[in-house]
Amino acid sequence: MIKSIHPIAGIIGFLTIFMFWTSTLYSELFATHATVAAVKSMIVSGLFILVPAMVIVGASGMSLGRRRKDAPALAKKKRMPIIAMIGLLILVPAALFLNAKASAGSFDISFYAVQVVELLAGATNLTLMGLSIRDGRAMTARRRRAGK
Repeated sequence: MIKSIHPIAGIIGFLTIFMFWTSTLYSELFATHATVAAVKSMIVSGLFILVPAMVIVGASGMSLGRRRKDAPALAKKKRMPIIAMIGLLILVPAALFLNAKASAGSFDISFYAVQVVELLAGATNLTLMGLSIRDGRAMTARRRRAGK
């Protein structure tokens, strides 16, 4: 069962961050401050999906890969703490800060500075997660070929 849960949680996490990132970029470039504030509020609400998904993917990945020593597994093990640190130390606090500022209508320099950091950190996490998804798919394909 854990082999089924891990990729589902990973895809949910990846797609959630992708949706946050694209919604933020679109609203900042093409929408009103009211839309930006609504997006920021929805992102904070979406953390209740993202955070559990990331905990599940991290825990299940550690369980699945605990004995593996192959290069893709080791790469995934190196990426996960970085993904988690970016999420917990940058993305979650930035989402809360930006939501508070946007809700107050305070679109000042600190809002936009944190917004840039959030977009860069989000792009970094999407890249790292995408690499881990790629490696996970390769590991699964290799296991299937070996089992045939």
